[in-house]
Amino acid sequence: MKEFLELNKDISTTHQCWAWKIGHNVRFNDDGEPSGTAGRPILATIEGNDLTNIIVMVNRWYGGIKLGTGGLVRAYGGCAGQSLLLAERIELIAKKTIHFSCHFNEWAIFQYELTQQQIEYQESYTATGVDIEARLQVHQIEPLALKLRDVTRGREELKVEEELTDD
Repeated sequence: MKEFLELNKDISTTHQCWAWKIGHNVRFNDDGEPSGTAGRPILATIEGNDLTNIIVMVNRWYGGIKLGTGGLVRAYGGCAGQSLLLAERIELIAKKTIHFSCHFNEWAIFQYELTQQQIEYQESYTATGVDIEARLQVHQIEPLALKLRDVTRGREELKVEEELTDD
């Protein structure tokens, strides 16, 4: 987040207030405005829209008119709300990469299963069978692991990489 904030810093502004929510972690900053009048209303707007994995930054140039605490809350929250109305929403789907092997006579079963579930995969052929690498949604892993154990009669196990990625 620090990198994003630094990259988007505008030194011509009087106040550059922001809030972010990544998973259950939240942070906000009033950047010199009275406590709770800028970052917190921006965060409330994020949470009111049920969003996560987002940062909202609002720049304010002081024009000589004091807004008061209520005016600041409405200005920052309202600006964040208007911005979120215009923002494109992209759903991130958690995926993990898995690896498994099977014999040639078993490959058609898994190829059908992966294709039916629209799972991205790459296969490579070896002297003993097929090695498969695939990217699955997290909820698809256990059913495929069970299928692999059933079809191979427990000979093969699904290997799951720990790193979680989003699409």
